[in-house]
Amino acid sequence: MTPEPESDDEQVVPHGMRAVLDTLCDGDPSDHLALSELVGGLGRSTFGVLLFIATIPAFIPIPGVAGALSGPLVVLTGMHLLMLLRKPWLPGFVSRRGPQRSTLIRFDRVGDRWLRWLEKVVKPRLTTVIDHPLATIFSGLQLVLLGVLLALPIPFTNFLFGGLLLLYALALLERDGALMLIAWTAGIVAIYVFGAVSGNLAAMLWAWVAGLG
Repeated sequence: MTPEPESDDEQVVPHGMRAVLDTLCDGDPSDHLALSELVGGLGRSTFGVLLFIATIPAFIPIPGVAGALSGPLVVLTGMHLLMLLRKPWLPGFVSRRGPQRSTLIRFDRVGDRWLRWLEKVVKPRLTTVIDHPLATIFSGLQLVLLGVLLALPIPFTNFLFGGLLLLYALALLERDGALMLIAWTAGIVAIYVFGAVSGNLAAMLWAWVAGLG
């Protein structure tokens, strides 16, 4: 007895960041890709894809872009994980927004070699670090804090935070707990160092404003 063909309504979920990026880049470069369409029907890959999309503006060398776009979206992704949501909830004004396909294509050209190398070393392992509720909450908390730091005007940190956040995204997409442990460690260091720096900057700014009175 031959198996019944799969329904046309079932969506084939791409596996891994390389496959996801290839899928997103396939089409008219001028198309605008709404977030609601990008993350729909991706199953466990949803939050990895959402974080990946959120991180891309950090690599665009335009002042204020990372803070205005990447930071809040990273915070939103972290909140999803922090609350252990299984599906993303995106406000209407957020779900209708998204990158142009040409932006993803440019990122693909720049990061192709690096992403292919990463995907040779990452693999599903230590999946408890990905699936356990406490681990998910910890990842979400770190992403919220990193998103806030990314949104702050700290000079020369866009690429650093962008690279770090890509590790989280790749760990989620590939279900690689070992990579997530590395991301956690680097995230703790970044939050401690740049959190202290941003705190000092805020204190100096407040003192300067108070001195104007």
